[in-house]
Formats: sequence, structure tokens, C-alpha cells
Amino acid sequence: MKTIFITGASSGIGKSSAQLFQSKGWNVIATMRNPEDGKLFANLDSVLVERLDVLDSQSIQLAVEAGVKQFGKIDVLLNNAGYGTCGPLEAATSDIIKRQFDVNVIGLLEVTKAILPHFRKQQSGILINVSSVGGKVSFPLGSLYNGTKFAIEGISESLQHELSLIGCKVKVIEPGVVATDFAGRSFTFYNNENLTEYQRLLPLIFKFFEESGRKALLPDQVAALIYTAATDGSDQLRYVIGNDAQDLIGQRQTLSDGEFTKTIKNKFGIVP
Repeated sequence: MKTIFITGASSGIGKSSAQLFQSKGWNVIATMRNPEDGKLFANLDSVLVERLDVLDSQSIQLAVEAGVKQFGKIDVLLNNAGYGTCGPLEAATSDIIKRQFDVNVIGLLEVTKAILPHFRKQQSGILINVSSVGGKVSFPLGSLYNGTKFAIEGISESLQHELSLIGCKVKVIEPGVVATDFAGRSFTFYNNENLTEYQRLLPLIFKFFEESGRKALLPDQVAALIYTAATDGSDQLRYVIGNDAQDLIGQRQTLSDGEFTKTIKNKFGIVP
């Protein structure tokens, strides 16, 4: 029986992935900052709920050790934990900037580093990183979030080379807008109304989020793609899901920088 280790499993994509893999006969190590949020898994066979905060190195190590002790090995790591920010960079405090990168990038690296010794020992493993359409295409007011997701893309692409030496595959999931609580507790908006030049962007961004939300993917749909990535046996690196993601990423690949920038500015009504 194979085992998957999931971060951010208390809600959204992580929760749906934990449920799907368990239903497919996998062992699941469902990690989250507050294990009380994992009550749903209490009566499910082959699910271990562990506390893990990606900002707490000790909690990462303890969760990995507990998972290996319970199930003997880890076959797949799903780096799902993360959150988003939005706002003018000038309005971002140092704490906001640091936390965004600590959670989405440094935390992902710390969890991956903690599990790699097990992958290396068994000479196999699959690393799945949840990126975003925002890891391939940038949006106004998204410098921090886009920066972290672009980083995940680069990290994943580099790791696919070196981890092949220990028999591991790397996969990147690139969903469009997903109907989760991402815009709630997993989202931080920052602003300074004194920065008047940027204020006209705010209603345009909120309108974009609202319209995108009406066509959002369900977490179960993304979980199904994650399961495919974990089991298809291929060397495919990137998996795109969502019409919005496919359209935007497709445009980004075919248009020049200038043409694509114009497309985004038109989408958000940005004029000089």
C-alpha cells in the first residue's frame, strides 16, 4: 500500500486530495497547523493526522517521523500548504513580504528537504508541488503571490534534474481559480489609501476575482488531477487545469512579452 504525505490538508485541495487518495486505498498522512481541523479523518482507515506548520521546522520533522513510523515509508509528497496576498507593493510591510515567502517558498523547501532522505533511501518517490496559473502569468497587485509561485516553478524545474539521480519524479500542478476559502482565511489584502495612484486598480482586481470565482474549479477536480500526476508513471512535469489557466498560459507561451502585457492591461483596464 502506498503512502502520501500532504501539507495543508484541513481544507480545500489538501482536504479533497486526502479523501481521494484514502478512497483509492492509499495511506494518507494529513498534516495541518491545527489537528483539531482534521476531525473529518478521525474514522477513516489508513489516515494519520499530524500537526505541521511550515514555519516550524520541528513540527515538520516530527510529522515526517510520525508518518514513517506509522506506515513504514512515504511514496508521494504533496506540497499544498500556502496562501495568497494582494496589494500595491509599496503598501506591503516587511512582515507581510517575509511571511508570504516564508509560507509559500521556504516552507515548501523545508518540507521537501525533510522528506528527501526517505526518497533517497528507497530510491523512489514523487514530489508534487501545487503552483498556480499565477506561477506562469502575473497579475496587477500580485507581486508577492506571483513571486512565490514563480519561485515554485523554478524550484520544481531544477529539482526534476537532481532528484532523477535518486529515482524521484517531480510534478507541478497549475490550477486556475479554485472554489476554496483561498479568498477568505487563506488570503491577505494590504493597501494604503494614501497611495492614490494605485487605488483605481482595486475595484478592477476585485471584479476579476468575482468573475473568476463564478467559473472556479472545485477542489475535487484538482485532487483528481493530483491523483493522476501521482499514478500515471510519466515524466510529465506540469499539469494545467481550468479553462482560465489553459487560456492564459497558452497566450503567455505564444505572445511576445509586449503583446501579452498589453493583453493583461486591457483585461484590467490599465491605461497610462
